[in-house]
Amino acid sequence: MRKRVTLIDAMVDPNLFKPWFRDLSSWVAWRAFLSALFALPMTDEQLPIYKQCTGRTEPPTSPAAEGWLVCGRRAGKSFILALIAVFLATFYDYRRYLAPGERGTVIVIATNTKQARVIFRYIRALLTGVPMLKRMIERETADTFDLTDGVTIEVGTASFKTVRGYTIVAALCDELAFWPTDDAADPDYEVINALRPGMATIPNAMLLCASSPYARRGALWDAHRRHYGKDGDPILVWHADTRTMNPTVAQRLIDEAAERDPAMAAAEYGAQFRSDVEGFVSREAVEACVGDYREMAPASSCYYRAFVDPSGGSADSFTLAISHKDRTRDTIVIDAVRERRPPFSPEDVVAEFAALLKEYRVRSVAGDRYAGEFPRELFRKQGVSYKLADKTKSELFRDLLPKLNSGRIVLPRHDRLLAQLVALERTVSRGGRDTISHPPNGHDDIANAVAGTAVVGHTGYNTNWEEWV
Repeated sequence: MRKRVTLIDAMVDPNLFKPWFRDLSSWVAWRAFLSALFALPMTDEQLPIYKQCTGRTEPPTSPAAEGWLVCGRRAGKSFILALIAVFLATFYDYRRYLAPGERGTVIVIATNTKQARVIFRYIRALLTGVPMLKRMIERETADTFDLTDGVTIEVGTASFKTVRGYTIVAALCDELAFWPTDDAADPDYEVINALRPGMATIPNAMLLCASSPYARRGALWDAHRRHYGKDGDPILVWHADTRTMNPTVAQRLIDEAAERDPAMAAAEYGAQFRSDVEGFVSREAVEACVGDYREMAPASSCYYRAFVDPSGGSADSFTLAISHKDRTRDTIVIDAVRERRPPFSPEDVVAEFAALLKEYRVRSVAGDRYAGEFPRELFRKQGVSYKLADKTKSELFRDLLPKLNSGRIVLPRHDRLLAQLVALERTVSRGGRDTISHPPNGHDDIANAVAGTAVVGHTGYNTNWEEWV
């Protein structure tokens, strides 16, 4: 460290961060966490909180190499991540580990651009609100601060493709249990695996992951299962409900949430991993169904079926899947998959999809009954009839599962399709009814189209391709 100032010292220093911590009584648990993270002495008030939230009996003797925060909503996680990011970037000297011209990066990764902006505003307030830190700012952009000590603070969204190439002195991951699954079915593992090589040349690099819990799978659950409650473990897992970390949250709000949905409230505010959410299909089962093609050309000997998942063009994708049945192997082959992401004109997309359907000699397409009248009218104008599927999305996925597990379906090499299938979740509602859908911040539009053409399109049809049964 350039100066012998701890983060706990900085929180009470009027020249540093004290303006944000005027009422220290509401920050006792967070001060205990920061003391544990950096192996600082704990007070008699902090030690019981440390034991309660870590399941450990002895305080740490060295700073954690990794910290995993499993905390309820509104606990203050995002602000604490911003605080740690600013402290590491301004009070630690990493220049001895950097080559000439090389910059170290404190990278903060959020779920989406909206959440990234929230954290960036916290960081900006902490940097510009302290005169001695403000003088360290060389350059500010929409998502970065270049500092005079050779460190850059950068805030971005969760993508394993965009975190490569950095020399990372610290990586702070916010709400990783809810990262979007469009690029990868396991985005938390993919991003963390991409981050770690960038930290390899910085001996005291720190990885800090914070999130409200969700299902009993993924990197957050895995870290909790492996490292929680283990004295001397360099990986610190901190598990606490909302009011433990932020007593200013009214108990009444939590009680009302529990009355509406006990399972949701237990996860959101009680920081309990949900037992009513489980994975739908294994990655191994899906990958075993993947063929060695991206798209099959139309063949005169095949009778094709198609299914669309319509969208109005503002939020969800408009998707199409075309398939045929291979009678010799008793399998469904997904020949073509199309996705148009918003924004788009539904009329233009229907015209494009109709042209493709005619190449495969498909004159009738099935689709989601919840889309309303607009897709039926648009397809009718293109000479394609639109039939309403008599199964819900959950029922389509349910009936697709045995085909995936038995290998009686052949899928194209389509990364977004495979990611959506693997990310599907089965949730048990309060009435005991199963729902199969995408995870939070995820999508299932392509998977739905594939499930539809595989299930609805090949249920009791005859060889007359014009007839839809």
